[in-house]
Amino acid sequence: MAMTRTIAATAGTVGTARIPRVRPWVAVEYWTLTKPEVNVLIVVATGAGFYLACPTYVDAFPVMRCLQAVLGTLLVAGGAATLNQYVERRFDARMRRTARRPLAAGRLAPAAALRFGVVLTVAGALYLAAAVNTLTSVLGVFTVATYLAVYTPLKRKTPLCTLLGACSGAMPPVIGWAAASGRLSAEAWILYGILFLWQFPHVMAIAWMYREDYDRAGYVVLPAGACRGRFMGWQCVLPAVVLFPVSLMPTFLGHADRAYLPGAFLLTSGLAWYAAQLALRRSNATARRLLFASIIYLPALLMLLMAEKTSPALGALGAGQGDEKVAVQTALTDTGAEQPLPLRAGHDVNGRCGTLHERPQPRDHHSA
Repeated sequence: MAMTRTIAATAGTVGTARIPRVRPWVAVEYWTLTKPEVNVLIVVATGAGFYLACPTYVDAFPVMRCLQAVLGTLLVAGGAATLNQYVERRFDARMRRTARRPLAAGRLAPAAALRFGVVLTVAGALYLAAAVNTLTSVLGVFTVATYLAVYTPLKRKTPLCTLLGACSGAMPPVIGWAAASGRLSAEAWILYGILFLWQFPHVMAIAWMYREDYDRAGYVVLPAGACRGRFMGWQCVLPAVVLFPVSLMPTFLGHADRAYLPGAFLLTSGLAWYAAQLALRRSNATARRLLFASIIYLPALLMLLMAEKTSPALGALGAGQGDEKVAVQTALTDTGAEQPLPLRAGHDVNGRCGTLHERPQPRDHHSA
């Protein structure tokens, strides 16, 4: 009997050993690899680009297409963030700010993170190509390639890495624009310019707060020596000043209501003020305030632009593309006969913001 119990216990132990332990925290670790705190801004920027590429008056906003564009962009961005942490895992372990990340702390195997990052990136690119359009997929792949192949290695080589990294970091609204219209235009590059310039004070605030961490890891986001403070100051103030004409350009070009002008001016003035404070005082407290101001600035400006958008021409970029059939909307005249309505920029039959029906103007039967 004792022998039977022993054999049974041994068999149970062996059987249990063959079953892998369930680790519920692993999903949280993989989620952390995608940098969800950064993805919030990516969602806002991509959605804003999509909305602004659509006309002011549409029969039905393509909600599903917008969600598909945002989802695909999130997959690509999450994959890029994961692969970036895979490449920098040894350097992240030297920094207090990043030492607790899953790879730097050793909570996840590097090979598993590499597979996860590749799967996310490829899935996002394929999803954008299949569910949205090829242009958005190409832009997504370009963003990941420049982020990993250009910005990531240059962080340890030259302070100009921020300039080159901003090129890929400003792509989310452009991807959203391309998802809605199927092409790019000057208005899309205005959004690109806003995000491009915004990144400099945002990144400089982080770099100044964690400058000792960056030195420990061998990153040269800031140059060494006495010129460090001046370099940081110029990188903060100059882009913030250039943001004034760029952020106000939608009003000057007639793409935003006049109410956007004072709001954008006040928001940019606030960002420039905090950037100047950091350039002059060079303290961690002023850097923290600038970082907070930059996080508030971007979504606030984009939402203001979305709220004050006036020009249907913002969405007139996909009209006339390909051989797609144009939907014709009809309206009854006062005689009861149906007549086709002319088309202008808006939605096409596939839900893309490409053609928009002119709304029929009611006739005044008392003014004949």
